[in-house]
Amino acid sequence: MTEKDKQTWTPDDAAEYYGIRDWGAGLFDISPAGEVNVIVNGGESKQSVSLVDMVDGLHQRDLAMPVLLRVENHLDTAITQINESFAQAISSTGYTGVYRGVFPIKVNQQSHIIDEIARFGERYHHGLEAGSKAELLVAMAMLRDRESLIVCNGYKDEEFVDLGLRARQLGIPCFFVVETPDEMSLIIERSRKLKVEPLIGVRLKLGTKVDGHWSEDSGDRSLFGLNTQQLIDSVDRLKSAGMLHCLRLIHFHLGSQIPNIQNIRAGIREACRYYIDLVEEGAPLGYLDIGGGLAVDYDGSRGGSQQSRNYSLQEYCVDVVEAIQGALDPEGIAHPTIVSESGRATVAYTSVLLFNILNVSHFDPSPLPAELAEDAPEEVINLAALVGNISVKNIQESYNDAVYYLESLRELFRRGEIKLRMRSIGENYYLAVMQQIARLIPELDRVPVMLEHLTEHLADIYYGNFSVFQSLPDFWAIGQTFPLMPIHRLNEVPTRDAIIADLTCDCDGKIDRFAHPEGERRTLLLHSVEPEEEYYLAVFLVGAYQETLGDLHNLFGDTNVASVRINGDGSFDFVHELHGDTIADVLSYVEYEPDNLFKRFRNTAEEAVREGRISVAERQKMLGAFTESLRGYTYFER
Repeated sequence: MTEKDKQTWTPDDAAEYYGIRDWGAGLFDISPAGEVNVIVNGGESKQSVSLVDMVDGLHQRDLAMPVLLRVENHLDTAITQINESFAQAISSTGYTGVYRGVFPIKVNQQSHIIDEIARFGERYHHGLEAGSKAELLVAMAMLRDRESLIVCNGYKDEEFVDLGLRARQLGIPCFFVVETPDEMSLIIERSRKLKVEPLIGVRLKLGTKVDGHWSEDSGDRSLFGLNTQQLIDSVDRLKSAGMLHCLRLIHFHLGSQIPNIQNIRAGIREACRYYIDLVEEGAPLGYLDIGGGLAVDYDGSRGGSQQSRNYSLQEYCVDVVEAIQGALDPEGIAHPTIVSESGRATVAYTSVLLFNILNVSHFDPSPLPAELAEDAPEEVINLAALVGNISVKNIQESYNDAVYYLESLRELFRRGEIKLRMRSIGENYYLAVMQQIARLIPELDRVPVMLEHLTEHLADIYYGNFSVFQSLPDFWAIGQTFPLMPIHRLNEVPTRDAIIADLTCDCDGKIDRFAHPEGERRTLLLHSVEPEEEYYLAVFLVGAYQETLGDLHNLFGDTNVASVRINGDGSFDFVHELHGDTIADVLSYVEYEPDNLFKRFRNTAEEAVREGRISVAERQKMLGAFTESLRGYTYFER
């Protein structure tokens, strides 16, 4: 960034740098005041509300950072867009079937999320997908619309099957998707025992392979589904039982994030061949469940990476409908109800992780001495000589020399030939050299390999009040990147290259890869932060999977949670608040009894009183502080 760029910086420059108008999907933007706004459709006009104003509201309600903020409007918008887009595609193509969406509970199992999906999705008969007995109980209790589907995936025991059959007795269209050959026998047996006719589906193991991280969900070696022989055996078993008429659905799933629309079309074409042959076998079918796969454009590149997608929602819906039509129409087969399990795209935009910066570690040199001591070793003298004598022409040589002198200096220290203070002086000169080299790199026509990562090595470390393992588990587990940026001061130029460290004592507890439309970045420009100044960052698009997969590393628990609804007049209401885990909560998760810990500490304090190390009054203060800490938030509190 040139000095001219710094002087003319505007919020539009911030929007371009952080990519918010690319990955934000029209749901987030930057205001003229330099603050991130949440944008919703408020009737006839769009409403914009500052995230900073929401943070102020959170503080007034004693919800300290970090906070997971859920925007209810965005969840409603996602459900509307998916259903309306399929409705438009069906209408424009002359498709004679209908669309029924189901939300996979595993994507975000939080009660408030599922309640909102069931309530708002009712107008579209939007159902739920369950992969366990617990999730099936949730679905049975939450869905009140008798046209909303429940799709049961996963491995099923007798109790699971019985629960689903009870749902059928209540008039709920609950489908059992057979994942293994043994499940078919179990479903037949239990349905006869309870005298309830089941709705049966089969999961196909397609040969189609997809791009992206979730490619293992597809292909011959995918973990789930029936191969062709197992499928034929299952059909024959239903025929023998006189229950082939119960086979109503086929299902496939190629992954929750499919970046390439061609993979989706190929999977549907292959699945339709199964559909055609099963109809010819005598199965009525009528439902085609295409699984998940509708991707989220996490980096805003519109298909430039595996964490993006090369299609719009409307294109996705039209391609799905046309692919089914194109396969079934020549065979004269009626168009089935299209079912999709688009969980990621439904909830990703709903949640934003907010946290504050606690401290910053800089890698800038301290002021250099006016002159060196007479006993300064040659290595320090040589490093000092490099400062101010670096140019584009000698940049590689200067870098090599500085690295050599630094290592030689450290070897002197290891041998005890120089003192700590002299080592510190030499390392300070080394930092000065590296900073000068880094400033010259933009002027190079070609950056030498050794200098490609210099900016990363010199980047500041901003310590954030959060846990990567608890709030962003996919970042460290599978390399997922999320959009991250400040929520204020965006009318000021950011000048500090930085990475983010969390509160955990773990080298993996950091964010050093940042999503951007032009490609992943290894550092992010942030603003300088003064001591005690509040500086807020946000991680966006974290509504899918992150909450449930969170880990108690270092016993950092669930964050505070707040759900906000933005009104048509631009005001907003906090409609749901949930305080995060206390220290006592997380200790109980790992089998500690807080009362027992208190008793042990009280005994220790009482022993100290007997030995005269503390007074009774001091004992009381310590016990009070211990109790207060047990009740406190697991994260840093100012």
